[in-house]
Amino acid sequence: MSTDSTSVEVRAAAARRKGIGLVVICTALGAAGQILIKIGADRLVHPTLLSTFLGFFTIPPLFAGYCLYALMTVIFIFALKDGELSILYPIISLTYVWVAGLSYWFFHDTLNWAKLAGIVIIVTGVAVLGKDAHK
Repeated sequence: MSTDSTSVEVRAAAARRKGIGLVVICTALGAAGQILIKIGADRLVHPTLLSTFLGFFTIPPLFAGYCLYALMTVIFIFALKDGELSILYPIISLTYVWVAGLSYWFFHDTLNWAKLAGIVIIVTGVAVLGKDAHK
């Protein structure tokens, strides 16, 4: 193997790791956005299409939650530049894990055996895909 092809492979591997890192950041932003959207939605007195639309501009947590979604989308674009969609997109499912934990923490949602089993399945699935990506 030549030095040039080795350096190309090293750069490609670094770009893949960067993409995975960016997607992990996306999962945290998406989860934080969901929590803020829930907080904002709880402030809607009688949710209708119009009040929800107006609430987007007048309820700061609702607005902030959607701004985090927008930021997440932009970061995901950068992650996709050098990454494989079939590897990166399933990592987004880790957002559900974050949301479950944050919902337990902020809203005192229950974490029963079914939710915990689902979390284990999601994490295991992402780990299996990640292992496959190293081949």
